[in-house]
Amino acid sequence: MSHSFTPPFSRLPESLPIFPLPGAVVMPGCQLPLNIFEPRYLNMVFDALGADRMIGMVQPDPSAMDEDAAAVCRTGTAGRITSFSETQDGRLIIVLTGICRFDVGEELAVTRGYRRVVARWERFSADYETDEGECEECHRLYSLLRAYFARKSMEVDDLLLEKMPATSLVNLMIGQLPFETAERQALVEAVSIGDRLDHLAQLLEFKLAEPQAQGSVRRH
Repeated sequence: MSHSFTPPFSRLPESLPIFPLPGAVVMPGCQLPLNIFEPRYLNMVFDALGADRMIGMVQPDPSAMDEDAAAVCRTGTAGRITSFSETQDGRLIIVLTGICRFDVGEELAVTRGYRRVVARWERFSADYETDEGECEECHRLYSLLRAYFARKSMEVDDLLLEKMPATSLVNLMIGQLPFETAERQALVEAVSIGDRLDHLAQLLEFKLAEPQAQGSVRRH
């Protein structure tokens, strides 16, 4: 997962700017492109570029009441800005590469319009472990993914899928598949790769068991 520009686990920052965005998840080793245009988040990106280049992606808490609209989920992922470009109309196009998950600690004072929190890294040291390759449980996941992609009329390269190590495959699917916020968050919070793989497989089984929508009718 790591490369020469990735900070070692022992040197991860004590605090992070956070970018609350529903459905936007960048798991370790994966990438997330973002289009930045709000002034406060432009400030955040420029400040990050001048420091450690790290931003914490978190989802708004879907269970929060209206009066607590600023509440965020307890766990997010720190991503490092690995590329950026400016546009003529004042936007920034950036790519975040996921480094390590963190638990959201105390919220600090707002800085230049954006939020910052204490980052608790302790539970996620395994995010720095080397991917061990394919595992026996992956065969169940491959089968479920093929069925899910077929149902959604999505094309996938089976050979490429099966060549991906377990951690890379699961983390990629967490960020890419069209799950609801709460479903995706449960996957983000599963600490071990075994738990994430099992949870993802169960979620796919649930999705495959749902009746397919007819026409424009949408099930809730």
